[in-house]
Amino acid sequence: MTDRVTHQSGCREVVQLTRYLTDADLAASLARDVRDGLRRTPKSLPPKYFYDARGSALFERITTLPEYYPTRAEQAILAAHAAEIATRAGADTLVELGSGSSTKTRLLLDGMRAAQTLTRYIPVDVSDSALQGAIESLRVDYPDVDTHGVVADFERHLSLLPRVGTRLVAFLGGTIGNLTPGPRARFLAACRACLGESDRLLLGTDLVKNPDRLVRAYDDAAGVTADFNRNVLHVINRALDGDFVPEAFEHVALWDAEHEWIEMRLRSVVRQRVRIARLDLTVEFAEGEEMRTEVSAKFRRDGVERELAAAGLALEAWWTDPAGDFAVCLAAPV
Repeated sequence: MTDRVTHQSGCREVVQLTRYLTDADLAASLARDVRDGLRRTPKSLPPKYFYDARGSALFERITTLPEYYPTRAEQAILAAHAAEIATRAGADTLVELGSGSSTKTRLLLDGMRAAQTLTRYIPVDVSDSALQGAIESLRVDYPDVDTHGVVADFERHLSLLPRVGTRLVAFLGGTIGNLTPGPRARFLAACRACLGESDRLLLGTDLVKNPDRLVRAYDDAAGVTADFNRNVLHVINRALDGDFVPEAFEHVALWDAEHEWIEMRLRSVVRQRVRIARLDLTVEFAEGEEMRTEVSAKFRRDGVERELAAAGLALEAWWTDPAGDFAVCLAAPV
């Protein structure tokens, strides 16, 4: 389903927003995922439901915390190498999956502008308000760039994204780590299927490091990540008429050495019963029972290369920040 909103730029009409994901779609997905996740043993909820307006604001605060290095590390890589990335990719179109705020976007757009290739920008996000905000913030500094926002779920709608020009498809922020191995393999395969011969994938991956440092990044001293974790309960209460008491759950972050990922959980501090009226669902929590809300996988170069190859993608270039905390890589279809 598409709903196009346009504005005038000079004498030409520029498409600003296309919707493949409606409010009804989002509501149905939330209902389905909450019902399924709360019936599992152990219980779980998908991390994408952290991000309402409050959750997005909390995450922006997280990115500035001293313990949370990934955003700063990735920005350092892009600041140092954006022009090289643009030259290697040879793309005139930047497609950004999960675009969010525009700081890293500007680094890439400036790199493409320096390489004299930049023509258009296609941000993709589940939130039309986030897209509108990104478009408005970028329009002043990039008035010559055709901007076409797409409201879509990157796990479902990659095949529907505009196929115009030569594209650099960017999936940054280490978000790939929120997918467990099966969904991650399907996502990378879907990326490969949507890429043309000249297109490239730009992927940001957080790297394996000291577990204590990893845990601190997801359990900050100020408690911002704890509030962010509990925000999923606020989302359920508002959208599905739930009666979660968020304060009755404590934030847990731990390192899973076997899977090499950080796992975030919510632990019930008391025995309690939760009612979710719109699902006609009642859920029991034992005291101390934990519910998984996110995994954040950490990677090694050889593992990234293997996963890309399994999806039909070849690693072309690999950049890290000076501390070796984070990597951004460029991959091509084979």
